[in-house]
Amino acid sequence: MLKYLNSDIVFQEVPDEVALAVNLTGCPCRCPGCHSPYLWADQGEPLTSKALDSLIADCHSNITCVALMGGDAAPAEIDALMHHIRMKHERLHTAWYSGRSLLSTAIHLENFDYVKLGPYLAHLGPLNNRLTNQRLYKVSNGQLTDITSRFWRKP
Repeated sequence: MLKYLNSDIVFQEVPDEVALAVNLTGCPCRCPGCHSPYLWADQGEPLTSKALDSLIADCHSNITCVALMGGDAAPAEIDALMHHIRMKHERLHTAWYSGRSLLSTAIHLENFDYVKLGPYLAHLGPLNNRLTNQRLYKVSNGQLTDITSRFWRKP
């Protein structure tokens, strides 16, 4: 069962979006140098569709996107929640930050607008580092387009 510890409205996780970022716990990736190791523990409240609806309602229509941060232990549940958003909150975009290198077969791309793949590798840095192994993709017509360079500062 997916659990979440907290959420916040963020402006930098998904380009051109004001996102409700929901931090999921029980992360199995445990990347060395992780900026949020407290999310490794099995803690927090269950993230059900009802709980997600409540988090969205609390934002008072100030968001354009819902970004689930983690959840790699339960990709089918991630997919189901994103499908729920597609059906009930049609105006919102959907994003998933995964620490896995490959997209799970449980993920149906039609439920997503953005997908971030890749574990954090300290020597390669995060998305805003040109050397990063992590990639943020925009999903369009079932295709992934790499938009990671949107995080890089122009020289």
